[in-house]
Amino acid sequence: MHQTTLTFPEIRLQQRDGHKLRGYFAQQFGEDSDLFHNHEKDGKAIYRYPLIQFKVVGGSPVLVGIGAGAHMLVQRFLDIKELNIDGQIYSLHHKNLNSGELKLGVTDDLFEYRFATPWMALNQDNHKAWLTMNEEERKTRLKKILAGNILNFYTAAEYHAKERILTHLNVQAKTTSFKNQRMTAFKGTFTTNALLPDYVGLGKSVARGYGTIIRTRESGESA
Repeated sequence: MHQTTLTFPEIRLQQRDGHKLRGYFAQQFGEDSDLFHNHEKDGKAIYRYPLIQFKVVGGSPVLVGIGAGAHMLVQRFLDIKELNIDGQIYSLHHKNLNSGELKLGVTDDLFEYRFATPWMALNQDNHKAWLTMNEEERKTRLKKILAGNILNFYTAAEYHAKERILTHLNVQAKTTSFKNQRMTAFKGTFTTNALLPDYVGLGKSVARGYGTIIRTRESGESA
């Protein structure tokens, strides 16, 4: 399965603008494919891991496609001539497109990743439970959630892990604004034996750019 990453290095946006990127591309290409918005024609949500994700990483807009989403971004690459964010038009003089085969697997090695954007690990139900837990219970719950997030991504990428996914987290809780509500999210790093590609999202709302990961090092490399 392929991954395509499309970046716009000349444009600077805020991390919270990820949903505006999604809205723009859904308006431009949503009639062609529901991969750009994950909704049926009647507006009903399609519940699946988003195969096209819209994010702002380090101030730069980034689009990531997985599988069918990767091929869709390649097909639409030449049609993307500008961005319209809140009525401001950005002409695109430079676009960087990278496409290649995904490298996935549960290995004997350990890999460290950082969350380049906040990780939305909790939904309303487990957030209520989270508030009643002590520190050790919270760590255990987050490790389990992260392993589940990785498995969800693997399933979307059509990779079926037979080995146990191990995780270790070094994250800090922070409050973020999401759909005009205050939510608990997490920033920091994690270590796992699962090989993951840069710029994919884990957790909730990855289509809007949350939970974007970037590998920092492998086990045995210097920090």
